[in-house]
Amino acid sequence: IAAIEERERERTGIQSLKVRFNRVFGYYIEVTKSNLGLVPSDYVRKQTIAGGERFMTPELKEYEEKVLLAEERGLVREAEIFEALRARIAGEARRVQQCARATAALDALAALADVASRHDYVKPRLVDDGLAYADGRHPVMERVLGEPFVANDLALGGESPRLMIVTGPNMGGKSTFLRQTALISLMAQMGSFVPAREARLAMTDRIFTRVGATDQILRGQSTFMVEMQETAHILHHASARSLILLDEVGRGTATFDGLSIAWAVAEHLAGATRAYALFATHYHELTDLAAEVPGVGNLHVSAREWKDTVVFLRKIEPGGSDRSFGLQVARLAGLPAAVLSRAREILRNLEQTEFDREGRPRPAHGGDSPPEPGRQLALFGARRDEALLDELRRVDLDAMTPLEALQLLSDVRRRLREP
Repeated sequence: IAAIEERERERTGIQSLKVRFNRVFGYYIEVTKSNLGLVPSDYVRKQTIAGGERFMTPELKEYEEKVLLAEERGLVREAEIFEALRARIAGEARRVQQCARATAALDALAALADVASRHDYVKPRLVDDGLAYADGRHPVMERVLGEPFVANDLALGGESPRLMIVTGPNMGGKSTFLRQTALISLMAQMGSFVPAREARLAMTDRIFTRVGATDQILRGQSTFMVEMQETAHILHHASARSLILLDEVGRGTATFDGLSIAWAVAEHLAGATRAYALFATHYHELTDLAAEVPGVGNLHVSAREWKDTVVFLRKIEPGGSDRSFGLQVARLAGLPAAVLSRAREILRNLEQTEFDREGRPRPAHGGDSPPEPGRQLALFGARRDEALLDELRRVDLDAMTPLEALQLLSDVRRRLREP
C-alpha cells in the first residue's frame, strides 16, 4: 500500500494523495478538491466527500481482491489446521490425560514436601488403632498468628480413652485443638507430613464435625434444630473407624435439657459407636463420665486468673476443668461495668445456692430478705416440705446414675413451681 501510494504521488504530482481503507468501501485513493484537476483519466470515481473525491484504480482493485481473498483463505486454512490439531490430540487423549494426572500429582506432592521442609513437619506412622501425636499444631493458625503457637499432645484409642471430654474457658483454644486434630488426620491420609513432633495415626473412614451455631430460617429451622440434626446425622452414620469432633452440643435449649442430651450423646459415642471423639463442652458435669463410663477421659485447656482477668495458656492438660471464666471473657468483650458487677453478684448467689422460694437468685436490693448469717436458706415452701423431704430421704443416691439424679432434681423443681 505504501509503495502504491508513493508511486501514484510521483505519477500524478499530487503530494497530498493518500491510499486508505475502511470496512465499508475497502481500499481507495483520496484526493483533495484543490488537486482534482491533476487526477489521471484511469482513476474511477468511487465516492464524493466534503473535502474532495475518492477514487479506485485497476491496480488497487486487484490488490484489494488479493487481500480479501487472502483473509478468507487464511481463515479457512486456520480452521483446517485447528481441526487437524484437535484430531491429533484426540488420538493422544489417553497419553495427555496420563501426563496431566502425573503432573498434578507431582505438583501436589512437591508443594506438600516444600511446606513440610520449611515448617518442620514430621512423617506420620500409620497404625491399626489410635490417633496420637506429640506437639501437634494447627497448620494454618501457626502461620497467621502474631504470637508463637502453643503445641499440644493427644492420645485417642489404643491404651487411651477413645472419647475425650474437653473443657476449659471460652477463647482458650478448645476449637483450635479440635480442628488441628482433624487436619492432622486428614493430611496424614492424603500422603502429607503433619505439623507435629511425632504422630501415630490410624486410618479413619470419615471425619464428622458439629461445630458452630447457625440456623436455617428459610426452612423454619432454629439454631438448636440444626445442631440436633447435625448430631443425629453423626450418631446414625459414624463407625468405630470415624473421627468425631463435637463443639458444644445441647447449648441451644434449657440447661437440664441440654445437659441431658449432651450426656446421652457422649454415652452413646463411648458405648455404642466407639469412634475416636473429642467432645468440647461447658457442661462441666460431663467430666463425671470418665469415672463411670469405660473409654472416656478428660482434657482441659489451662488458664489462669490474674487481677480480675484471665490469661489463656492454650495448653491442653489431663483432667477436667470446673470453670469457664465467662465473666472474664465478657469483660474482655467490653460488657458495661454495671452489667458485669451484677453478673458477679448473681454468680455468687448461684454458687451459694441463695435462691428465693421460686428458685430465682435473690435480687441485689429489695425482695425477700437475705438469710441470716450461719443459717442455710430453706429450699422448699412450708406446705410441701414434709412430702418432698420424705421422698428425698427414701432415695438411694449411691445407686443412682448422674442422669437419674438430674431427672429427680428436675422433677422436684417442677413440683415446686406448681401452684
